[in-house]
Amino acid sequence: MTKTSFLKRDEAVGFAILALIIFIVFPLMLDDFRLNLFGKYLTYAFVAVGLVLCWGAGGILSLGQGVFFGLGGYCMAMFLKLEASTPEATAIQSTPGIPDFMDWNQISALPIWWQPFNSFGFTVLAILAVPALFSLIIGFAMFRRRVGGVYFAIITQAIAAIATILIVGQQGYTGGVNGITDLRTLMGWDIRPDSAKTALYFVNAVLLFACLFIAMAIRKSKFGRVLVAMRDAEDRVRFSGYDVASFKIFIFCVGAMMASVGGAMFTLQVGFMSPTIVGIVPSIEMVIFCAVGGRHSLLGAVYGALLVNWARTTLSESFPELWLFGLGGLFIAVVLAFPNGLAGLYDDYVKPRLKLSRRNHAAKPSNPQLAE
Repeated sequence: MTKTSFLKRDEAVGFAILALIIFIVFPLMLDDFRLNLFGKYLTYAFVAVGLVLCWGAGGILSLGQGVFFGLGGYCMAMFLKLEASTPEATAIQSTPGIPDFMDWNQISALPIWWQPFNSFGFTVLAILAVPALFSLIIGFAMFRRRVGGVYFAIITQAIAAIATILIVGQQGYTGGVNGITDLRTLMGWDIRPDSAKTALYFVNAVLLFACLFIAMAIRKSKFGRVLVAMRDAEDRVRFSGYDVASFKIFIFCVGAMMASVGGAMFTLQVGFMSPTIVGIVPSIEMVIFCAVGGRHSLLGAVYGALLVNWARTTLSESFPELWLFGLGGLFIAVVLAFPNGLAGLYDDYVKPRLKLSRRNHAAKPSNPQLAE
């Protein structure tokens, strides 16, 4: 009985190339401003990796991942805002010691559900627990009733719209349409200078690779194989005795937690969190990141998030009116021309040629004189 390695040769090479690009090439080639932009792009890659598990492996298309991204971002923003709202820093307010937007809305005391976010430990726990609990409720309500496919996608899209409306409507508690801004320090460490943004970029990268390895472990486990079988033949898996709903709920929760970690890092990297990150359009864009990179490829999802966001920044600087049309055209091209994304193009065209080249190289004699 042979023991298989965790990563195959091609997978190990793929991880090494991605690590080389993220940890060495980008920091050496990009200035501080551009490196901070790519740090923001990396936070979207967390969502794309989670979507590979949910959509690519489990067949669960969620159009509401922006909600979980926003939950993590708001949890981190609440902690940072409270740290910036010390009585000394808010002495000019009518009620010192509370966030400025609460003071502007005549709220005289910190709400009880804000108070635990004075603790960084609780905040880290909430970044994981809050989206997990919310996704558990959604998943239990939907999957136990066998709601899936297009219906599940539409429901999650509606949830994203509702979440945006609630955040904007509760301006006194969430900052409203402006979001939570003026975030300065993380446990006394100033996160605004370029040096801090660079450090956060590397933290982003490390956490992203941790999520990649967790996702890889899930896909290679028996659980991952059942997920793929469930995606391709759900009724057959159910008739085999597996609890399909529990599998879907679990992987949906995992994807939600990964998105939430990305949202928390987005808040740190960018310095604010607003409802514009939570709604329908951002959620659909996150699906496009995954689709362009390849919904069956973990590494492809990361490249998709980096490439689409880089293209959006570059094109919107020169052609701001045309970017949305370009994004829509890109999604149509993915669906019609290369449904498996960039990773599919690599598997179909590049990988076979590399294998053929290696075979030809191996077939050549090492000593030319022997060939004669």
